[in-house]
Amino acid sequence: MRIVIAGGHGKIALRLAARLRGGAVGLVRNPAHVAGVEAAGAEAVLCDLERAGVEEVARVVEGADAVVFAAGAGPGSGALRKDTVDRGASVLLADAAERAGVRRFVQISSMGAGKPVEPGRDEVWAAYIRAKTAAEDDLRRRDLDWTILRPGRLTDEPGTGLVRLAPEVPPGPVPRDDVAAVIVALLAEPAAVRATFELVAGDTPIGELFARR
Repeated sequence: MRIVIAGGHGKIALRLAARLRGGAVGLVRNPAHVAGVEAAGAEAVLCDLERAGVEEVARVVEGADAVVFAAGAGPGSGALRKDTVDRGASVLLADAAERAGVRRFVQISSMGAGKPVEPGRDEVWAAYIRAKTAAEDDLRRRDLDWTILRPGRLTDEPGTGLVRLAPEVPPGPVPRDDVAAVIVALLAEPAAVRATFELVAGDTPIGELFARR
C-alpha cells in the first residue's frame, strides 16, 4: 500500500512510517527533515501545506491507497498557525484527495474536539480545539471514506499494544507507539470508515479491537 502522511516528520508520523515498511510517503516542509523521514523507511516529499495549492498536493497524493493527516502546528505556535495548519492544511489535503480520487482518509484529531473549550484554558489551546473541531466538521461533510481518531494525552513511553478505543472514552494518556499501531489497524478496517474514535491506553490488544465488535 502507498500511504501519504501529512506532517511526515512528526512523532506519530515517523512511527507510522516505520510500521508501514516502505509503503509510506511523508510530506515535509523543511528540507532538514528529509533524512529523518527516509531513516524511518518512508519516501520524503517536500510539500508545504500552508503554501501549496490543491493541484500541487493532488499530484503528490495521486495513486495513493490512503492519506493520513498527522500534521500540527506544534508546541510554541500561536493561535493563527493552529488555524492554518490544524484546520487549513487538513482541508487542503482533503480537497487534494478528492481531486486525485483517493477515498481513504484518516485524520488525527484530539480529545476535546467537538466540545466547548473548558473554562480557564488559554487562548492558544482554545484556538487549537476550534481548529481541530472545524477540520473534523469539514471532513464529515465530504464523500470520502474517512476516519477521525482523537488520541488522549500523547506520551513517548514504549507502546504496550493495549488500548481503549471507542466513540467516547474517559481522558487519559496513550503512547505514540500505540497511536501509530492503531492507525495501521484503522486503515485496514472497513468498520472504521465514517467513524470517530477516541483513544487512550487500555486493556484491549490492538489486533482485537474490531474482532470484539
